[in-house]
Amino acid sequence: MILKLHERYIFKSFFYNIVVVTGVFLVLIFVLNILEEIKFFESNETDMKFGLPLLLTFLNSPSIVFDTFPFIFLIATQLLFVNLYDKKEMIIFKSYGINNIGIIKTLLISAILFGIFISTIFYTASSSLKHIYLGFKNKYTNDNKYLAIVNENGLWIKDNVNNVTNIINAETYSNYNLKGISITSLDDEFKLLYTISADKASIGDELWILKDVKKFEPNKKNEYYDELSFKTNFDFEKISNLFSNLAAFNIFELRNLFNDYKSFGYSTLEIESHLNRLYSLPIYLAIMTTLGAIFMFNIKYKKSKIFSIISGTLISVLIYYLNYFSNIMGTSEKLPIIAATWFPYIFLSLICLTGVIKINEK
Repeated sequence: MILKLHERYIFKSFFYNIVVVTGVFLVLIFVLNILEEIKFFESNETDMKFGLPLLLTFLNSPSIVFDTFPFIFLIATQLLFVNLYDKKEMIIFKSYGINNIGIIKTLLISAILFGIFISTIFYTASSSLKHIYLGFKNKYTNDNKYLAIVNENGLWIKDNVNNVTNIINAETYSNYNLKGISITSLDDEFKLLYTISADKASIGDELWILKDVKKFEPNKKNEYYDELSFKTNFDFEKISNLFSNLAAFNIFELRNLFNDYKSFGYSTLEIESHLNRLYSLPIYLAIMTTLGAIFMFNIKYKKSKIFSIISGTLISVLIYYLNYFSNIMGTSEKLPIIAATWFPYIFLSLICLTGVIKINEK
């Protein structure tokens, strides 16, 4: 495809703005992240080797930047139009018969192409760095109160509460619940205190509610409970983290992980949601770019550049929360994952279409 002169100019200018805005975001993220890494070593009372927080920040920053690309694209679009208006280039475009739709079409195609690159090449690189980052963090974590793994036999947890070691196994995990629970509790000399089997457990804030419970203690009769509280160091966040360090997996690894979890009987909602967000990213970036363009066309007669940037940022924040809320609806099974992922984009696409039609009438 041979690009026309004005299309090449818009493409290059848009790409330049994306690079500049990404650089600014990267610097801000780097500074904030390095402070977090220093705090991590201080809280874990670990000897902080020279340059280690810097290395960890370098490894983690790209995956954080990846999540900010919708904001980056909207701001880059705004800056492009500010530059076009300042240099009177919009007037030149009009004089050569280049209408508003032509400009938006070039930006839309550019955003989709950049989005495909970001969701594949950039994401693969950032996920590889994230994987190395998590390996370093685990190496320097001194919290030995609990240990957990997931394998073909289910979820296994080694927990220590008040000098009692609990070995916990759950067959499946889904939506705040563990099913098929067995617990073996040992004293500080590793002598058996009791065993518990339960049909399921509702995960609370370091307190699980076990349902349909059978408890066995040596030299005692078995006890049965409809419901029993069980104290543990594991809350919902800690268990979810075993399933949700998904930013450390590339697309192919995520597909394999999805198949493994499905065969083990674990919930695949988080993985499905993450994959759909990756698949839909080019569309998301195209929508943010189009909205930014529409907004700038509509305020072109207002002289306040600051107003346009602030307004665009507010729009991107609202869209972020719309996506966040929709994602929660999906992972909590209130909506199908496909609907939860794509509904905001369909809704925003209709808004974009309406805006483009109005712009074309000007």
